[in-house]
Order: sequence, then structure tokens, then C-alpha cells
Amino acid sequence: MERRLQILQWIYLASILGHTACNESTMPQSYDTIVIGLGSAGTTAASTLARAGRRVLALEAQDRIGGRVWTVPFGDGLVEVGAEWIHGTGLSRVYETALKNNISVVPQDLTFNVYQSDGSRANNVLVNELLEFCLEAVEHPPEKPETLGKFLTRQLMDYLKEKHPEVLQNQDFLDEFLELMNLIMNNYEASNDWNDVSAQTNYAELAGHQHMSWHRYGYKTFFDILLNRYNNGPGWPTLEIKLNTEVIKIKWPKNSMGKVQVVCKDGTVYTADNVIVTVSVGVLKERHTNLFDPPLPQNKIQSIENIPMGVMDKIILSFDDIGLPNGTFFGFLWRGEEKRKVSKEDFWTTRIFGCSTPMGSKTALTFWTSGEVGKLVETLPEDVVKRKVMELLRKFMGKIVTISEPTGMIRSTWYSNPFTRGSYTYDNLVVTQYPDARANLAEPLRDAAGSPRVLFAGEATDSTHFSTVHGASDSGYREAQRLLPGSKV
Repeated sequence: MERRLQILQWIYLASILGHTACNESTMPQSYDTIVIGLGSAGTTAASTLARAGRRVLALEAQDRIGGRVWTVPFGDGLVEVGAEWIHGTGLSRVYETALKNNISVVPQDLTFNVYQSDGSRANNVLVNELLEFCLEAVEHPPEKPETLGKFLTRQLMDYLKEKHPEVLQNQDFLDEFLELMNLIMNNYEASNDWNDVSAQTNYAELAGHQHMSWHRYGYKTFFDILLNRYNNGPGWPTLEIKLNTEVIKIKWPKNSMGKVQVVCKDGTVYTADNVIVTVSVGVLKERHTNLFDPPLPQNKIQSIENIPMGVMDKIILSFDDIGLPNGTFFGFLWRGEEKRKVSKEDFWTTRIFGCSTPMGSKTALTFWTSGEVGKLVETLPEDVVKRKVMELLRKFMGKIVTISEPTGMIRSTWYSNPFTRGSYTYDNLVVTQYPDARANLAEPLRDAAGSPRVLFAGEATDSTHFSTVHGASDSGYREAQRLLPGSKV
């Protein structure tokens, strides 16, 4: 009997110790605000709050800061695996940040040097004239909803009738130029086909040059500045950053009692007065059902489902010496007869519209693709991608340019990355039926007392500057201001 009592006592003691250990490993740690995701939106929000003295915890699932901005040492300098440019200089938080820190970002000329699939040079003057016309036409959309492809094709046909009627007799050139334009627009929009995109959009360009490059500074410099780390800065004393920390649950008090709890995959629980969620729409599409407790309201779910998340991917090769001018674009214009000879297995190579020499490296070459082909390229063996891209390059440019074997390759995997699930959002015809989709996504979840507990930022929540780094940054600033005294947000 006594031995049995001892055993029961040991079991009871072990259960207490075990319970205590469990509590210690998941003991909530409290902050003013928790920011989930350290891309442009999250880093801007976290640094804005920390600068104001708020105690902030920033949780990033990946092993780096930057989100869909990713600057990588490559070739003889730096390349951008994600966002490439500052789009516009007027009232741009990103551009102004560079200026204030005496960083000279430089404009990149996107005039194309166009090569044909037989290795000859195309009519560069004509092709660039038509490209510029189409890009200008985008700024003057139709009054009624229409796909971008149908709209631009109609506009281009009218332009050719007036300016170049002889071109209308060359059906092969027309077909292949329209396909080239389709691919270029897909890379702008991150879409699979320009008929997936709405000609009508709320997107608004900022004033100034649309392709400003960080060149050898790298886009990463923007994040160094935000975090007060540029030029060996000390950082922000009230900002704590945890990388490799995946969030699996956000529990928020709808009844206004208690704190927001953020549960991480490693079992750690952090608490705060509020949380700013900056993950991509691609991630929200996949995870919102299990991520939020209580669940999201229906109008926010509808926004997540209706806003399309696109894919824009890059294949970047390095060489000992590329022998091409820095910051230059090269377009690939197929001849129909040669395209028809491409095997079904290799047809993805025809969906690469061209390549460019990045501003940050003189020995690298970036190939651009998007949509379903971008998703496919992410899954192909590296040696296959490298070999086929080199075959493509030599087919178009090998007669005129001496091309050596590449010394390395990087490719983006924005779709297969579980923490991005795509590159950025665009407007399709479905979104135009729900004009408030982005605004609804941006609305915070408030408790019974009206206090914002779960806030949302990210490029998709900016109604006019979505798909850009400055739009994402503006959204992070917007949500930080919502939490600061005297804010009118």
C-alpha cells in the first residue's frame, strides 16, 4: 500500500513538473504590436512603430528580411531576384528614402534591342515604336470592362492602319509581335495571359521615371535604412526581430478582453495589444481558414478569393564575361515557322520574352517569364533550365554576340515558396466587379470596443499602388499610423 502511494505521488509530481515545463515553453511574451512578415510592408510598419518608441516584435518565416525583395551577390556584383526597380519618383516613400540617405538611384532605359529566332536583328525602330504605343495605350483604358489583350490588339490595329498600313500585310510579324507584347504585359502584371488582365484598373503610376535602379547598392539597402542599420546604424532598441519563425495561428479577442495571441510553429506563443499581418494574398488564400481565430469575416474572405495573385519569375545566369552593355534589354521575336518546330517539351522557352543585363552586375544576364510557365520553370531540374535557356540565347543572339558558357545560375521560386505563393497581385475582370476588394482587405478586425486588433498591410491592400514596393511600404506606414496617437487613419 505504501509503495502504491509512493508511485501515485511520483506520478502526481511528474505531472506537475511536466505541466510547468509545457507552460514555460509556450509562456506568452507580451509586446505592444507584433508584425508578421518582414517584406516592404512589414519592415516599414515595424520600423515606424519602433521609431515612435513602441515595443515591437517582428516575426519572419524565412531566413532573411525583404520578402519579395531579394538582393543576392552574384556575378561581379548584385542581382535582384525579386523586385527590380523603384516605379516612379513623385511622392515615393522608397525613392525619398534613397535621396535622404544620399544614395544615387539611376534610371534604366527599357528600349529593346530585338533579335529574331533566325539570329538576325529585328526592325528595332518599328518594334520599339509599337511597344511604346501599346504601353502608352494602357494609360487610356476603355470606358467599359474589357480584357487588356483585346483592348491593346484593337488599338494597335487602328494605329497600324493609320501609320504603317504595309505592316498589316505581314501576318507572321503581326502574330508574333502581338505574342511578344502579350509576354511583356504578363511580366508587368505577373499574369499568365494579357486576356486575364483588365484594361480598366485602379492602378495609378507615380510621377517620374518608372524604372529607377538601386544598381550596386541593391534593393536590400532600403531595408537597411528602414531598420536603422545602414552605414552600421544601431537599429531600433524597441524592435525585436525573429527570423525562421513561422506563425500558424492568430487568436484575437473579439470581445475586447485580453491580448492578441500569436502562436508559432515551434510552439512559442507571443502576445500583444494588436498584430499587423503583412503576408501575401497568395499565402492568405492558402492559410486564412486555419490562421485566424475567430475566422475572418465574409467580406474579407471574398477579397482574398477575388484578388488574383500572379507569378513573375527570373532565371539569372552569371558569366566570366558577358560582353553586353550594362542595363540593356534584349527582346526575342519569333518567326512563326521556327516556333512551330519547337517541341512540346521545350515550348516553355518560347514564353521567355527576352533577357536583360542587370544594373548591379556586369557579368549577369536575367531572363524573364511569368504565369504558368514561370510555375513550371520553378520545378524543372536546374541543368535543364540552364541548358535550354542557353540554347534560346544562342538561337537569337549567337550569330552576332559571342556567348561563353555560364558559371552559375539563380532562379526565383515565388510560387513554390510557401511563404509567398506568388509575386504580386493584378486587376482582372473579376476584381473590377468588386471595386472595394482591396479596401476591404485593408480594413482591420476590431474588437467590441472598436479597437483595431488585427491589421492588414501589403501591396494587395493598396488600392492604387498594388504590385509595387512603394505601395507595400505605404500600406505598412498606413497601419502603423493607425496605431499611433493622433492618427487620422
